[in-house]
Amino acid sequence: MIVQKPNEDALSSILECLGARALCSMRLEAGGSWAVHFPLPRVLKFDFVRRGECWLRLSGAEPVRINAGDCIIVAGVHYELANDPDTPALPAQEVFSPAGPAQIGAVTDFTVLGGTLQLDAGDVLFVTGVLPSVVVIRADEMAPVGWLLEQLDHEWDSGRPGARLASNDLMRLAFIHVLRAHLAKLDEGVGWLHALIDRNLGPAMRAIHADPARAWTVSELARIAGQSRSGFAARFRAHVGLSPMDYIALWRVRLASAKLRGSNLPISHIGQELGFATDSGFSAMFRRVMGMSPRQYRRKQADLHT
Repeated sequence: MIVQKPNEDALSSILECLGARALCSMRLEAGGSWAVHFPLPRVLKFDFVRRGECWLRLSGAEPVRINAGDCIIVAGVHYELANDPDTPALPAQEVFSPAGPAQIGAVTDFTVLGGTLQLDAGDVLFVTGVLPSVVVIRADEMAPVGWLLEQLDHEWDSGRPGARLASNDLMRLAFIHVLRAHLAKLDEGVGWLHALIDRNLGPAMRAIHADPARAWTVSELARIAGQSRSGFAARFRAHVGLSPMDYIALWRVRLASAKLRGSNLPISHIGQELGFATDSGFSAMFRRVMGMSPRQYRRKQADLHT
């Protein structure tokens, strides 16, 4: 059997390591006078407006008009969707039930599909900390995946075999497109997401994530980035918020935590596989980042799933 491995990219490796899953979580059809208050998302909430228009309302900010085909990503804030800027909102818990799609009003002219991002790893801020509270991706930017959202419409609540899994997979693809659209519009900023699209840092980030166990040096990464050693180190810290070596150590610990959660490999083997020279060095770095030893972390994760 021939199995070809595609080129590694940093965004994929980060989302895979964190156990990121996009789940299709709700469908709302509404008409007349309506408004829904959505609670604080644990990680990310993203909504695709399939039909009609609404207002996105945030505390302390002017309402934003959202049109058919638009998508919003919300991280770390409460928000409301409404037919106008002033209608009092019902709590989402009163609108939605596990039974199926929610409906407000006898005649509906608005439809939204919602998804949530879930992580296996505990550090939600690693994702939410690099995104604004709200991102709006307009319909023209969503056009390339219009066919995908149409298929998601067909699958959601279709009752067909495999519909739930198909809906989640379609939602995951749509979410990746939304992240790409957001990346294409980014200006200067701080965080690994910004570093991925930086002309100099992007190649170095890809190299790190393609071979995280390698004994990288700042000089090697600077050559990949096409910069001097000092220039690269300063640019990396300015964009990522960490030194290159600290970022690599942090990423190795995140990879280690994923292996500790998802395998029974010996702890010493995991440390060696990820480039730590000694068990004590691995344990010390893991404790520094995660606040506990690898053994304690594995035991805690096992207790959470029993």
